[in-house]
Amino acid sequence: MSNPITSFKTPKEFLKFVKDEGIEYITFNFTDLKGKLQHISYIAGKIDEDFLKEGFFFDGSSITAWKDIHESDMNLRPDLSKTYLDPYAAQPTYCVFCDVYEPATGEPYNRDPRSIAKAAEEYMKSTGIADEALFGPEPEFFVFNSIRYSTDMFESFFSIDSDESPSNTGTDYEGGNLAHRPGVKGGYFPVPPVDSLSDLRAQMLSDLGSIGVDVEKHHHEVAPSQCEMGFTAGGMIPTADNVQLYKYIVHNTAHSFGMTATFMPKPVYGDNGNGMHVHQSLRKGNKPLFAGDEYAGLSETCLYYIGGIIKHAKALNAFTNPTTNSYKRLVPGYEAPVVLAYSARNRSVACRIPATSDSPNAKRVETRFPDPAANPYLAFAAMLMAGLDGIKNKIHPGEASDKDFFENPKESMAGMPQVARSLREALEALTADSDFLTQGDVFTKDMIDAYIDMKMEEVEAWEMHPHPIEFDNYYSV
Repeated sequence: MSNPITSFKTPKEFLKFVKDEGIEYITFNFTDLKGKLQHISYIAGKIDEDFLKEGFFFDGSSITAWKDIHESDMNLRPDLSKTYLDPYAAQPTYCVFCDVYEPATGEPYNRDPRSIAKAAEEYMKSTGIADEALFGPEPEFFVFNSIRYSTDMFESFFSIDSDESPSNTGTDYEGGNLAHRPGVKGGYFPVPPVDSLSDLRAQMLSDLGSIGVDVEKHHHEVAPSQCEMGFTAGGMIPTADNVQLYKYIVHNTAHSFGMTATFMPKPVYGDNGNGMHVHQSLRKGNKPLFAGDEYAGLSETCLYYIGGIIKHAKALNAFTNPTTNSYKRLVPGYEAPVVLAYSARNRSVACRIPATSDSPNAKRVETRFPDPAANPYLAFAAMLMAGLDGIKNKIHPGEASDKDFFENPKESMAGMPQVARSLREALEALTADSDFLTQGDVFTKDMIDAYIDMKMEEVEAWEMHPHPIEFDNYYSV
């Protein structure tokens, strides 16, 4: 379909579309706590209006950190405002985003990420501060030709191969080594053939546009094999949905090209990692709330929002940087935005005020420490709650910091507050600082405890497994 329909007002309208377009399967999507998109597919002819209104039951005990076996039934309810035609399915398949409900109460499930994000939006409206939160994420990813890894009691390794890797300049390829490839930190914006992934990214962007996402651009990123695409900012829920679609498209288009893509924050030692800078702003009655006559043309409201992000940054890290691997990117002195400060245009701080047009609608804050391993619903909701807490309590972020923390980092960063240095530290910070999240029952204590338990299993597995570098350092001591 050249003009995809992605939103339907009624089940009847949706079912007519399905019949008219010859759709054979309907896939229902939801997101687990880790942030992975899940799905179940039904034959289209088995779906009726009651099914779409009331939803259907599935086994929640098989989803990580959700239900125990004795209370496993969950209700999956379709949201017909977010649908798309799957570009990869062999049979015509239409996909519908869903929310998860508790069958016993009929209430949204408190561990369903999408429902949590919706609750954050409702809480924002209830405060009277704003009625719309706009988010614009920039997820980065790597595309490799091959990846091998193994972790067991007696073997641990990973091996990455990419035609773009500088390590392949000496490789003897059948047909010859054509040599054009970016060097370490040399991948930003070169034309082909140095940028060998341009056609792949263009196909990804076209596929993303074909399912109704308003796309803008694509380009090579700093590291060899690293890429980024851009889509238009929007409301928090649609934008989080679009991040899930972005990941789905990137993984599957790469797969169809015989390649493999990853949003892992730091898959390659010694080069740039994958970030997900997130642009944010608030509106009320269509009036932008972040433009004013304070620093860099910001409003006092925006400064307070930044103050909330900075105050709660380490707790936010548990959601915005939710893997042990995330903290191999967030290392002081290596061009990572770890300093909890704000500045106009300065990319070395946690919160940057981008240069924009004179339009008040363009004024925003860019939070730079998140990465694309984040569950977008939880990360966006948590940042919104932190910003709202800053506004409610008038948390001023202090003076802006315009110095470059990447130059002489040990001296320039001395005494400056920084993000968490590990997932364990982030989870401990979340344990100590979660009241801002539980306002309005947006994040419940039950959900936060379950999330911390789930993530601590990853931390403990990482801490207990010997690492190859440890053999390099210590085997012969």
